[in-house]
Amino acid sequence: MPDTAALDQATSMIEKAWGQPIEVLEVLAVRRPCDDPLLRSAMHIRTALAITDNAVSVHQDRLHAMARPGYVPAFYELDRLVSSAADLRVALAESSAYVQAIRRVVEAREASSTTDRGPAANLSRAAVARSGLASHAPGQVPDQPSCGRRRVAGARPEAAPLNGQARSSS
Repeated sequence: MPDTAALDQATSMIEKAWGQPIEVLEVLAVRRPCDDPLLRSAMHIRTALAITDNAVSVHQDRLHAMARPGYVPAFYELDRLVSSAADLRVALAESSAYVQAIRRVVEAREASSTTDRGPAANLSRAAVARSGLASHAPGQVPDQPSCGRRRVAGARPEAAPLNGQARSSS
């Protein structure tokens, strides 16, 4: 069945790209989402693929039950048969789209893991910085992780008085 093959294909692509079993990667994607956002994306897409895989199985079972050998569907069942076939086609299309999305995430990971190779890498980094897609939020120091706790705007921890005098501890 193409649905099981799609989930297995996606799992093997993810395991091959990250070099670890899927069970370990699931834990890493949940516990440390900031460390590897591409892993988190791939795992979210794989979860959606697993749900679609279940829908494909349900629709296939329904179609097999209505089209078993020797069974003649009644007139009122024809509409259900047609809608189940259409739902199966939609679920299979979603499944292939999810596999394609995982393939793109894996390709993005491979592209980001390669070392700088001349001016093309510098140009792409500059384009990302100009487009506002840089990894830091506005007003945040670029070295800080963007998924950490943020302070409230205007709050200044340990701020010195404006006139330059030391604080008094009264």
